[in-house]
Amino acid sequence: MSLPRFRYDRFAWVAFLLLVAVILFSAIGKKKNSFADGVEVVVTPLESGDKLISERDVRQALLRSFGNTLEGTELALLEVERMERVLEEDPFILDAEAYVDQHNVLHMSITQREPLVRVLDNTGGNYYLDRNGVKMPASKNFAARVLVATGNLAPYTPEFLKKRKSSLKDLFNLTQTLLKDEFLASFIQQVHVNNAGDFILVPLIGDQKIVLGSTRKLDDKLKRLKIFYQEGMPYEGWRKYETINLKYNGQVVCKR
Repeated sequence: MSLPRFRYDRFAWVAFLLLVAVILFSAIGKKKNSFADGVEVVVTPLESGDKLISERDVRQALLRSFGNTLEGTELALLEVERMERVLEEDPFILDAEAYVDQHNVLHMSITQREPLVRVLDNTGGNYYLDRNGVKMPASKNFAARVLVATGNLAPYTPEFLKKRKSSLKDLFNLTQTLLKDEFLASFIQQVHVNNAGDFILVPLIGDQKIVLGSTRKLDDKLKRLKIFYQEGMPYEGWRKYETINLKYNGQVVCKR
């Protein structure tokens, strides 16, 4: 009876895999028993180059939540995923990414929320809405250069975009439409909602008020407005009219 042939090549391959596993687990164990040698925080600026939240603000938020400076903390005790969740609860932070590099340095990469419009309503509200309709407080670091909305606006609620009728929802949609147009984005600096619910645009140049009325048929109203400014009114006339009314179908009614 012949004995099965011993496969040295197979044995060598298994031994190699076991050695790799031992080295890997040893390295992981050693890494976990190491300590954080430092913390690096990077806040990506907004498109304007500004920061609503600073690197120092992020460090202080971590200090409040975790009770130490993190430097010198054993790596196995660093709650990296919890750090991300805690930071993403900040109203200025859209996304937080944390990782430890090969030199045992903890890195925090912060993406800010992009403010779309600043709201100063009749009830004393003073806040920003970001590009997703999320409420952001005014920043102590700087005032974002965005469209300003004032007047009789509905109070903010987290579900305002889901409501069938809401002046705040209409404002948000109007702002998005204005910012998609290069001319209007640079020309309109303020939106006001009067007590009758009419939306009024305030241009950067001239003293007139542009009355939209409701935001129904918005594309048609803004098209008429652009044609009027770009083709129908000479530059010297920009300061001549007090009111430009777009409420009536197919018309631009001016009042001196």
